[in-house]
Amino acid sequence: MDQTAAGGGARADEATAKTPVRFDTKIAVLLRDDLEPWQRLNVTAFVVSGLGTAAPEVIGEPYADADGTAYLPMFRQPVLVFEGTKETLSLAHGRALSRSLETAVFTSDLFGTGNDRDNRAAVRAVRRDQLDLVGMAVYGPRNAVNKILKGARMHP
Repeated sequence: MDQTAAGGGARADEATAKTPVRFDTKIAVLLRDDLEPWQRLNVTAFVVSGLGTAAPEVIGEPYADADGTAYLPMFRQPVLVFEGTKETLSLAHGRALSRSLETAVFTSDLFGTGNDRDNRAAVRAVRRDQLDLVGMAVYGPRNAVNKILKGARMHP
């Protein structure tokens, strides 16, 4: 006997597949509003790259196409991109750290470096409250991330 005849299991599975997924967590990127378009893309790519290593639960299952070609897994949930002033970014950074959320930062100095070693050295050379932040990514409970982003607006 198939599951449909046994009680509608197939229909229930189909309905579940169409139900929107709502996450209790949020992945967000906050960019400084005075960046050039190429800088926005570069900063976003860099800051989100660290989240999967610090919070492996944000990574979904690997992908495959109909031919069986395998592709890398990606985030299991959307990444929301916001923008704000230098002051908004500084406040958000402080809020994220005070809540001990997973956070990645990108400073203006990193536009002048060309590798991971020099990037880390550039950040390490500046005190936390003196970092010239141009972007950050944060992951955590949705409500906490919303509070961290207070004053920011969705990226156009």
